[in-house]
Amino acid sequence: MTDTQMTGLEWVARRGMGALAEKMGIEFTEFSVERSVATMPVEGNTQPVGLLHGGAYVVLGESLGSMSANLAAGAGKLAVGVDINATHTRSATSGVVTGVCTPIHLGRSVMVHEIVVTDDQGRRCSTIRITNMIKDAPASA
Repeated sequence: MTDTQMTGLEWVARRGMGALAEKMGIEFTEFSVERSVATMPVEGNTQPVGLLHGGAYVVLGESLGSMSANLAAGAGKLAVGVDINATHTRSATSGVVTGVCTPIHLGRSVMVHEIVVTDDQGRRCSTIRITNMIKDAPASA
C-alpha cells in the first residue's frame, strides 16, 4: 500500500508515534492533513501537585503538529520542529485531554499548526503553536 492509498491512521501506525508519545499514552483517533486528533491520559503525566504537567501538553502538541506536518509534506520530505510555544489557561487533574491540530500555513518550506487541548468537559486547557521546517528526507527515512 502506498502513502497515497493509506488512511491517515494507517500512516501513523506504519510510521509509529515515537517512544515518548507511547510512554505518555498518546493515542491518535483522527488523522488527516486538515485535522488531527489525539488523546492523552492525565494520570501518569502530572506534576507533584497533581496537575497535568505543562510539558505534557507540549509533548501532545508536538506529536500532533509534527506528525501532521510530515503527512502534509509528502513522500521524500521530512518535517522538523523549529519553534513551539504553549499558553496554558486551565489545569487538567484527571481523565484524558484531547488535542485537536489544524494547519495555519502549509507551505513548501515551512508549516505552522495550532493545537487546542481540552479536558473531559471540553474546556480549553492549552493552546500550542508549532512551526516545522520541511527538508528533503534522508535516504533511510
